[in-house]
Amino acid sequence: MAARQDSSDRTPQANWITVGTIGLFFFIFGFVTWLNGILIPYLKISCELNHFQSYLVAFSFYIAYVIMAIPSSGVLKKTGLKKGMMLGLFIMAVGALFFIPAAITRTYGLFLSGLFIMGSGLALMQTAANPYITMLGSMDSAAQRISIMGICNKSAGIIATFLFGIMALNDGDTLLAKLKAMDAVQKSVMLDELASRVILPYLAMAAILITIGIMVKISSLPEIDPDVQNAGEDENVYEKKTSIFQFSYLLLGVLAIFCDVGLEIVAGDTIISYGLSQGIPLSIARHFTSLTMLASILGYTIGVIAIPRYISQSNALKVCAILGISLTIVAISVPGMMSVAFIALLGMANSLIWPSVWPLAIDGLGQFTRIGSSLLIMGNLGGALLPLLYGRLADIINPQQAYIIVIPCYFFILYYAIAGHKSGKRVQALPEMEQQA
Repeated sequence: MAARQDSSDRTPQANWITVGTIGLFFFIFGFVTWLNGILIPYLKISCELNHFQSYLVAFSFYIAYVIMAIPSSGVLKKTGLKKGMMLGLFIMAVGALFFIPAAITRTYGLFLSGLFIMGSGLALMQTAANPYITMLGSMDSAAQRISIMGICNKSAGIIATFLFGIMALNDGDTLLAKLKAMDAVQKSVMLDELASRVILPYLAMAAILITIGIMVKISSLPEIDPDVQNAGEDENVYEKKTSIFQFSYLLLGVLAIFCDVGLEIVAGDTIISYGLSQGIPLSIARHFTSLTMLASILGYTIGVIAIPRYISQSNALKVCAILGISLTIVAISVPGMMSVAFIALLGMANSLIWPSVWPLAIDGLGQFTRIGSSLLIMGNLGGALLPLLYGRLADIINPQQAYIIVIPCYFFILYYAIAGHKSGKRVQALPEMEQQA
């Protein structure tokens, strides 16, 4: 039987300039994405929302991934991965500009529209950037490279929430106290002033996104062709695949990404509101998303050091799932600030799920890599639905016990790590598996 050609024989090898450039994109992903963690309590105050309504922030942002992922695959087929990333940056800039009329009129629907457009641009960028960094070198070390991207992503999240917290909610506790004592007219004036605080940050963000998009156009990033550089199963060994739906390990990977993104957003975007529900002042609680990001960076750093030298991608996935289940059980069992600390630690449990699932799920898809990547990006639907479910349960039961919704997700991640990533693979799929055989 003919052996499958190692992907490293066909793929451009990573160098620090290329990895650094893609790292900048993931920094942008993180900056835009993790702003939602502080946008939720910010818009909850300025637009006078309940828990469920406030989590429409996450829903509007992540539902764009579901709607735009498949079209993104078609766009990338015409533009290539490099130009696709540039186009995604420009679309994100348009979404950022929507925040200006939204803030001027204090219209929640316009805020959600801007988030949807930014999510659409990110869908295109992520559909291009994730397979790009995955295939930029051997597949068994892909989780290591994606972990480096994760460090860029979460570092941006820390910076974004810190800066936005200072600019928008630096006087949050005083503001909340004043609002309770005001009549309707005074309250409207103060909320209008609060809403206007996002104008300058999002105008600056739009300018930066456009600038980086132009830089991408003139950069020397190598173009990667997934049809060649993620070539699938050798036809002398495998049946010839004719549909993406014949790759069961990819389809299960989509569900794993659904769970992962939902887990990340629940941990990162709900923790500020959860802290407030525990009686913690906003001046302290506004930094809680950053704690989740720090825990994630710790997990990514472990991944960069340990994968694949000391632990395989699938085994890292098992550890993350078990750790997530354990931390959640403790978080819903202990009170106050201690509970918040365990929610923040979920960032570490979630950190290596995305980096491990991606290479396991797209390995050997060949001509189906683009559409496979689109399906995985559609898994971001978890980031739209799970926070809404959490918010609903928080309104019905209480914000602490509502975290029980994440436990089934961790169990599915554990299943994917043990058996799901092997489904439909009749021989060893990754070099890491060949070394262990």
